[in-house]
Amino acid sequence: MKYTEEINKRKTFAIISHPDAGKTTLTEKFLLFGGAIQTAGAVKSNKIKKHATSDFMEIERQRGISVATSVMTFEYKDHLINLLDTPGHKDFAEDTYRTLTAVDSVVLVIDSVNGVEAQTRRLMEVISMRKTPVIVFINKLDRDGKNRFDLLEEIEKELSIQLHPVTVPINSGRDFKGVYNLSNKSLALFTAGSKDDNVVEIKDLADPLLDKMVGEKDANILREDVELIDGVYGELNVEDYLSGKVAPVFFGSAVNNFGVKEMLDTFINIAPTPRPRSTTKDDIKPEDEKFSGFVFKIHANLDPKHRDRIAFLRVCSGKFSRGKYFKHVRLDKDVRFNNPYSFLARQKDVIEEAYPGDVVGLFDTGNFKIGDTITEGESFYFTGIPSFSPEIFKEVINKDPMKTKQLEKGLMQLTDEGVAQLFTQHGGNKKIIGCVGELQFEVIQYRLLQEYGASAQLNSLPFYKACWLTSKDPKKLQDFVRFKQANIAEDKDGQLVYLAQSEWFLNTEIQNNPDITFHFTSEIHK
Repeated sequence: MKYTEEINKRKTFAIISHPDAGKTTLTEKFLLFGGAIQTAGAVKSNKIKKHATSDFMEIERQRGISVATSVMTFEYKDHLINLLDTPGHKDFAEDTYRTLTAVDSVVLVIDSVNGVEAQTRRLMEVISMRKTPVIVFINKLDRDGKNRFDLLEEIEKELSIQLHPVTVPINSGRDFKGVYNLSNKSLALFTAGSKDDNVVEIKDLADPLLDKMVGEKDANILREDVELIDGVYGELNVEDYLSGKVAPVFFGSAVNNFGVKEMLDTFINIAPTPRPRSTTKDDIKPEDEKFSGFVFKIHANLDPKHRDRIAFLRVCSGKFSRGKYFKHVRLDKDVRFNNPYSFLARQKDVIEEAYPGDVVGLFDTGNFKIGDTITEGESFYFTGIPSFSPEIFKEVINKDPMKTKQLEKGLMQLTDEGVAQLFTQHGGNKKIIGCVGELQFEVIQYRLLQEYGASAQLNSLPFYKACWLTSKDPKKLQDFVRFKQANIAEDKDGQLVYLAQSEWFLNTEIQNNPDITFHFTSEIHK
């Protein structure tokens, strides 16, 4: 095995959460620990001009939300960490789902004030399906929130996951005094606004030093809590974590940089190194000699001054080398990359090589789609990169006929990124955008104008869902398309799509057309 040392150094994970749970703040603290940035930004403060490192689109700065997955690479304790910060907003869930295909583990941030929210449930379903290892960080302990045990019970019940507390909080809100680490028997004391944790080693909880540090009453409550947790959970079984059965839990306050280091240190010790990936051929292992990887995200205009498109490639096996020819499987042609990048959000550094687990940015002139596979000569596709059925549809009306070309280019490029899907009316040229959330339309409209100079009006259409159509009987499919012309469109690959007006219409058509299969997702590489 050629690259074992490089593979074992790498940890690739995503941070996920509901909006406002503190995910972007936590991302910045990781980068601070890794020395990748010197000062933290402020996502929503208008007084501070420095913005969160990972939120680089203008619309993200205005709204204080992440709408595109950012990739950041940093070093910490001899490990190379690839961190993918995902959108928390439900309207951008599809971007997050695809990002989960490119990581080996996940850190889930829960707001101790609001507990589990709807978006977190949906994300956890995808994570459970993929058996991805999860570490839970319960944030905002310095605010008045839910009782610690009620919160643990709620997370277990709502997310159908077994938890294992690694740290135990001492109070919360204004009375929050710190956390006790069960694994290394140490007490970290909390001081609001302080940059450093005051850590005291307490091997024996009966030690009177504990009473002196936190007060007799809180010391006794902590002793009871630890006894209870030890009795219920025992030692953390790392294998159970790696197989996705158990999630270690940490408590803290990201904005105060408290409890973050304990989690990062544990993450380094237990999080998985790059894992095998399924393909149409067989499983590809990181230690396989030949290079392979797949595109899980495309971002146009990362730098608005240069009209660039970057395809984000996850390296799955072998070694990626700058300037070397590789095979683009879908196009069946050889491609090479003279300026591949690694990222710190907006900053790009040209790299010479990359190994399994790494995320590489490839300059793209329009050759890539999400799900594309690049190999060292072999023909197969990585599987399980979904494209979901949109739920909101709008017709694109060009407001400036002089900018038709710019509008078409913008629509093609922005929908290549995967936040929306573009359909063309069958037998016509009406352009329809389909999204899973309303906010995506705002982003598309804004970016069409800002990045392409194209002014578009988006008019709502009365469709409920898009379904991809296939049939073993071409005539039956042809007849269906003819009868349902007003509801038929084609996606960018020329695949036929049925746009249903309602659930009732959809179910009726499914029953009346047993020879036609209605698909709710399209595997992107088809």
